[in-house]
Amino acid sequence: MPSETSTESFDVVLIGAGIMSATLGTMINQLEPTWSIGLFENLDKAGEESSSPWNNAGTGHSALCELNYAPAKADGTVDPAKAIGINEQFQVSRQFYSWAVENKRVADADFINALPHMSFVIGEDHSKYLKARYDALKPNALFGEMEHTTDLDTINEWTPLVAKGRDASQKVAASRVASGTDVDFGRLTKDLTNSLSAAGASVNYGHKVKSLKRDGAGWEITVKDNASGAVKTVKAKFVFVGAGGGALSLLQKSGIDEIKGFGGFPVSGQFLRCTDEAVINQHHAKVYGQASVGAPPMSVPHLDTRFVDGKRSLMFGPYAGFSMNFLKSTGQMDLPLSLRPHNIIPMLAVGKDNMSLTTYLIKEVLKSRAKKDEALAEYFPAADGSQWELITAGQRVQVIKKDAKKGGVLQFGTEVITSSDGSISGLLGASPGASTATPIMVGLLSRCFPKQFAGWEAKLKEMIPSYGTKLNENPALYAEVKAATDKSLELI
Repeated sequence: MPSETSTESFDVVLIGAGIMSATLGTMINQLEPTWSIGLFENLDKAGEESSSPWNNAGTGHSALCELNYAPAKADGTVDPAKAIGINEQFQVSRQFYSWAVENKRVADADFINALPHMSFVIGEDHSKYLKARYDALKPNALFGEMEHTTDLDTINEWTPLVAKGRDASQKVAASRVASGTDVDFGRLTKDLTNSLSAAGASVNYGHKVKSLKRDGAGWEITVKDNASGAVKTVKAKFVFVGAGGGALSLLQKSGIDEIKGFGGFPVSGQFLRCTDEAVINQHHAKVYGQASVGAPPMSVPHLDTRFVDGKRSLMFGPYAGFSMNFLKSTGQMDLPLSLRPHNIIPMLAVGKDNMSLTTYLIKEVLKSRAKKDEALAEYFPAADGSQWELITAGQRVQVIKKDAKKGGVLQFGTEVITSSDGSISGLLGASPGASTATPIMVGLLSRCFPKQFAGWEAKLKEMIPSYGTKLNENPALYAEVKAATDKSLELI
């Protein structure tokens, strides 16, 4: 029988060692250095689930190239508001990264690399849309560097693999922002977590949180040591559930009213990863295309240069699939075990209203390797399938929430769930998640610690110099902030 160990107590407990917990823990440690922090991660390392670059569908979402963040309206025009909002959020994250480098919270700036972001489409209708998107975004300060072309020779200059071997009569269009970036969130997460440990936090790997329950004004958490089987009790004044796909189950176990009506729809994925260095070295960009009808946002096809642990790589995908597990490391019972009386109606309503997504996922699951290679050839016509290996990406759990009119809706994006007393909070959902972790955590701090928050704003401004200002509405400040972060992050 597993033994019961002594009780530990912390001011803050973080569940899960991903980019969200690493960011929040680092912020709290800076804002309140005397607060005790405990972190519990089921796996043996930080950043191994959704934050891993091999599991993450996007490594630096800033809406520069992702077309789903600026969809066309019925009249063909494009509303830039969502794309601007996401880019604003990424600029906040960039400033936090810069602060982390300058204050030795990370080993160095190798986790982020300069990399052009490019959109590429095929066909007359998609080309018209891309031009409308360009026209909507280009006048804005955050997108002022954007270029647009329908010329194949120019596309060849931007990204040779996309142009090589392509039929010159094919109607194509592309847009590009040369000053984009690629972020290795796995490396960033590990560095931040190591720094948090060095600052005095109790970081526990191989520890699985089994349950949470109210303990007066705080929480009592049951934690199991995976290696020894020992079970211990941990008490916390505040709990953050940053467990990726595992967050829904833990928030349900907490019993808070705010989680009622929420469910999760898991989506898995695969990538093709290039194994030929000669091919990898010919491509230096993130090239995003147009999503298939019914496809979830993280399934937008992209031919993507990535830097993983300092090594340049090239991948294409993702190919969506369906699996009932909520995490890559868990099992097929996750989905059925997440069902509750309060979320069955929303989940059934979503199933009824999203048949196109179901059809898309079935087609993706049944897609042969030859069909996957055909999809690759749309973006890299001269691709040789033998030079690409198929790898399994991470799991994403899309948010399902109750809706007064429809019964339930499938929500793409992230959702912060916070108890009415602010003593527990957790994050559900996916894209653009990791790239917007910093502003998400600032928002969480303001909700969960309203009494302290006003006193923290000076320190927050040290971490985020533009705090409280919309950079898109202040081009001079944006130029100043971008120049400063470019320098400290070694992007120029």
